[in-house]
Amino acid sequence: MAVWTLGINHTTAPLDLRGRFAFAQDQMQPALQTLRQAMQRLQQGSLAAEVTLLSTCNRTEIYCAAESNQSEQALHHSLDWLAQTGGVTPGLLRSHAYSLQDGQAARHAFRVASGLDSMVLGEPQILGQMKDAVRAAQEAGALGSTLNQLFQRSFAVAKEVRTATEIGEHSISMAAAAVRLAGQLFERLDETRVLFVGAGEMIELAAIHFCAKNPKLVAVANRTLARGEALAARFGAQTLALAELPQRLHEFDVVVSCTASTLPIIGLGAVERAIKKRKHRPMFMLDLAVPRDIEAEVKALGDVYLYTVDDLAAVVQTGQASRQAAVAQAEVIIDAGVQSFMHWMDQRHPERGVVPLIQQLHTQADEWREAELARAAKRLAKGEPVDAVLEALARGLTQKMLHGPLVELGTGDAQAREQASRAVQRFFLRKER
Repeated sequence: MAVWTLGINHTTAPLDLRGRFAFAQDQMQPALQTLRQAMQRLQQGSLAAEVTLLSTCNRTEIYCAAESNQSEQALHHSLDWLAQTGGVTPGLLRSHAYSLQDGQAARHAFRVASGLDSMVLGEPQILGQMKDAVRAAQEAGALGSTLNQLFQRSFAVAKEVRTATEIGEHSISMAAAAVRLAGQLFERLDETRVLFVGAGEMIELAAIHFCAKNPKLVAVANRTLARGEALAARFGAQTLALAELPQRLHEFDVVVSCTASTLPIIGLGAVERAIKKRKHRPMFMLDLAVPRDIEAEVKALGDVYLYTVDDLAAVVQTGQASRQAAVAQAEVIIDAGVQSFMHWMDQRHPERGVVPLIQQLHTQADEWREAELARAAKRLAKGEPVDAVLEALARGLTQKMLHGPLVELGTGDAQAREQASRAVQRFFLRKER
């Protein structure tokens, strides 16, 4: 059994390419099922592949456990599947993707869970997103014992990293970075009107940070009205329907959007009309969605300051140097976790480590035993004395067992014979204690 991961993230692929591979929550189960079915066809009756799909605004990753002798082929197959899903050529995806196997795949999973591979170093949200991905794989019937062990260990490592180091102490979240940027545009955030589009976890975090600045007015627009109202109630905000956005966009100084829509919900024309109605007063727009919620062309408009998740990268790196000691501590914890997982793999899966050799020895011994027993049964059937048959059986087993070592002791050069001699003494002449 081999474990591997294939993916793209904020360091390897631009935002628009990542947007092609963003899976909404309701897409996870069918995607996992089709990918697993493709893997099963590839394996031709071998043990079913285990797959998990992790999709966030900063990464899309496939984790897989499959037969070792088919892992390379399965890796290429899954890249082709992912490229087709995103509507790009395998070559384009390959130029932005990374693939890791076994220990390196485990290390990557542990680093992701611990927040070491995030745009915001040490951010905690990724751990919850990984747990959601594991839950989705479980519900789709795509999670087996190997990947389950990988992820449960990654969660344990992440907990230890967070407990034993200060990796998250100085972390600047996306939401906090957004407030900082908005504060550079508006001298007083308490005089601004803020609109949140969406009602998910990222919007909730943004609302917490923006509302701490006591804006003049807060509104929430969401596709599901009940969920939007629930979030609005927490912050004393107004609610509006998504259909109202084009007519009311001009009312807001700050617009923060993060939905699961596969197409932009705020277009260039709507923003142009809003700016005209605002008499060109500046508007701060933050698009945290992948794929985009706000059309990219909006960035070229005068008086509109549009930022995406990638634009926030420089802001969230502030203070990163002060956390390098914590990173080094975290890597030590992760190294120990990787070693422990790989030891488990060697013990658990029969094609790894010394387990195959042990199985071969047992098989060979069984064949010898059965052959000598069959010979003894024939001799007994002929009426030969039991003692003589037992003596012959024991002698036959002994000769079979010693044949290989005796041949090794008598062949090869002096160095080979010396190595064989030491091996024979170690294996056959040990004194029982």
